[in-house]
Amino acid sequence: MKILMVLTSHDKLGNTGKPTGFWLEEFAAPYYVFHDAGLDVTLASPKGGQPPLDPKSDEPDAQTDDTRRFRGDSAAQKLLANTQKLESINADDFDAVFYPGGHGPLWDLAEDQNSIKLIEQFWAAGKPVGAVCHAPGVLRKVSKPDGTPLVKGKRVTGFTNSEEDGVGLTAVVPFLVEDELKNAGGLYERTDDWGEYAVVDGHLVTGQNPASSAIAAQELLKLLDL
Repeated sequence: MKILMVLTSHDKLGNTGKPTGFWLEEFAAPYYVFHDAGLDVTLASPKGGQPPLDPKSDEPDAQTDDTRRFRGDSAAQKLLANTQKLESINADDFDAVFYPGGHGPLWDLAEDQNSIKLIEQFWAAGKPVGAVCHAPGVLRKVSKPDGTPLVKGKRVTGFTNSEEDGVGLTAVVPFLVEDELKNAGGLYERTDDWGEYAVVDGHLVTGQNPASSAIAAQELLKLLDL
C-alpha cells in the first residue's frame, strides 16, 4: 500500500521575523508508524524539495525516540530533502494521505488549492485522510462532494486554543485551529493540553498535538486494515 505525507513549505512565523515550518516529531512519529507497517511512503510539499523544519522542534527538550531515530536514518533524511511538488501528485496513486503539523501549514496548506483538491479527491474516494496538531487546519476550506464542509458534523480534534495560548502565538497565527474546526461545523473534541488524543470519524483521523502524532497514525493504519 502507498501513503502520501504532505508537509508545509512555509518558513516564516507571521510578522515576528522568526522561522517556522513543520514539527519534527509530527513527521517522524507517523513516518515510522507507516514505514514499519510496510507502507510505501511518498513525501510532498507545495514547493517540493526540503521542507522547512521549525527549529524549536529540533531543540533537545523536543526530542523523542522517533526524532532520534530519524537523525540516524540517512534514507529518511534523503527522502525528506527531496519531497515531490504537490501539484504533481495524483490521488489515484495512493491509498491514504496524512498531514503532519507545525505552524507552517496554517499559512500555505490551509490555502493551497492543490492540497484542498487533493484532500477532496481522497475523501470522495473513501480513502483515509489524517492530520495532526495544526494540520487539521488544512481542512478548513475542504468540501465533501455535496459542497458542504468536510468536517461538518464530524468528530474532530486539533491544536487547542489553550495550547496555542500556551506557546504564546495566539495573536501571531492567521487562525486558531480549534475555532476554525468549530466554525466549519466540526464536532470538536479535546483532552488536557499536551495529552495524547486522536479522533476517528469515518475515514477521517485527527490528532490534537505533537504527543498525538503516533496514535493518529496508528488509527489511520487501522482504517487500512493494517
